[in-house]
Amino acid sequence: MIHSMTAYARREVKGDWGTGVWEIRSVNQRYLETFIRAPEQFRGLEPVIRERLRLQLQRGKVEVFLKFTANPAHVGELTINETLAKQLISSANWVKDLSGGDINPVDILRWPGVMEAQEIDLDSVNSELLNGFDLLVEDFKAARASEGANLEEMIQTRLDSILEQVAVVETHLPEINQWQRDKLTQRLDELKMDIDESRLEQELIYLAQKQDVAEELDRLRSHVKETNKVLKKGGACGRRLDFMMQEFNRESNTLASKSINTNITNAAVELKVLIEQMREQIQNIE
Repeated sequence: MIHSMTAYARREVKGDWGTGVWEIRSVNQRYLETFIRAPEQFRGLEPVIRERLRLQLQRGKVEVFLKFTANPAHVGELTINETLAKQLISSANWVKDLSGGDINPVDILRWPGVMEAQEIDLDSVNSELLNGFDLLVEDFKAARASEGANLEEMIQTRLDSILEQVAVVETHLPEINQWQRDKLTQRLDELKMDIDESRLEQELIYLAQKQDVAEELDRLRSHVKETNKVLKKGGACGRRLDFMMQEFNRESNTLASKSINTNITNAAVELKVLIEQMREQIQNIE
């Protein structure tokens, strides 16, 4: 199975502590490149996330987003630092005696460190978020596989069309050879020259060899077979497939350069169109 480098997935993780929303998206890239955006308190997860992505993916520009919303109801019990509070009250009473003012209890409670709420257990939250991230990656890989299946079907259709064009060229080869013979004979007749049958055959053989495209057709068939093998093997095969497109292009260019018939020229042009269509889609394959 082949995988596309273009995909998107989203997963929500809920707990008593609140809600975390993971999002991941990717586009084609020559190598694996990861970008992670998370709230400041979860920056420590970035190395773990990068390593897990590295083990699961081969190529692509991957962006991961984490949005976190704390649950206001999940606030730990408030604790009062009695020692600090007593010191503040004592100091406030001294100021009161000097100034004749009043002590506002709320002001005492507002003093930094007098009242504190228990912090969220980040280790527990991180563990649950990472479990959700693992599920997100599985969803993401499934999306890449689904898109990869569509790409494989499209490429397979083009490969079948290439074989059809090869068959078209082969169908016209006998008439092209006869056309060459007739053209050479007609030219000799116009020059009113005696025809040496032996020399004529030598010239026809030379022209046939010069314009022979059988080797290119055989290579095109071989490339189709090899590409099918790569698709069947699957995995991270994008670079291999891109190389195969270069080989296809080489043969189609040679075929076009040897063309002395509009049918072969049309077939060569159609081959170039099919190869380019495959090449554009292969850029998205991991």
